[in-house]
Order: sequence, then structure tokens, then C-alpha cells
Amino acid sequence: MNTKQSRIRRSRKTRAKIAAVKAIRLSINRTNTHIYAQIISADGGTVMASVSSNDKDMRAQLPNGGNVDAAAAVGKRLAEKAKGLGIEKVAFDRSGFQFHGRVKALAEAAREGGLVF
Repeated sequence: MNTKQSRIRRSRKTRAKIAAVKAIRLSINRTNTHIYAQIISADGGTVMASVSSNDKDMRAQLPNGGNVDAAAAVGKRLAEKAKGLGIEKVAFDRSGFQFHGRVKALAEAAREGGLVF
């Protein structure tokens, strides 16, 4: 089993639990060069807000999209968008990634921005 398959296997359990409680989900994806975050509705069918370090306005202010500073900026921007939509409480879906480095930076920035999880 390769690394990607292992990560996807780990993510299934988290997604199943979040779907069972019918919570709005903050899902992330991390690549070597960028980080992506989405707020997905409780039914799992609608992306309500999304931000990535690859967005045009984010690329203008970030010299590198694949570091901790970029992840923190994405988390902060996503929290602002969520507040604009009236979303305060979400379930954090780290997609099988370890909770450290860029994933942790994004989560902490989103919490500072007002999201509760």
C-alpha cells in the first residue's frame, strides 16, 4: 500500500463520523506546492466556500504557496468567508494528513478567525 492509499484509508473513518453527525465540514488538501481548503455543507453535496494558495489574489500576496505562512493565510481567509456566510461551527477534516506543520497552521488560523472546531 503506498502513501496516498494509506492517507485515503485514514480519511474515510473521519469522513464517516462527520457525515453521521451531519456537521458542516472544513476539508483540506495539501500538495507540495499549494494548500486548499473548502467548507462543505452538512449533506456533503455543496461547496459553500473555498480558498487556496493557488487563487489569483492569494498568489499575489504569497511568494510561496507551499509553506506554513501560506497555510495560515488560507485559514484566515477561509474564516473570513465563513463568517460572511454565517458559519461559525465546523468539523475539521484533515483528509488523513498528520496534524502538524501546514495543516496545523491552517487550523489555528481558522480558529483565530472565529471558526469553532
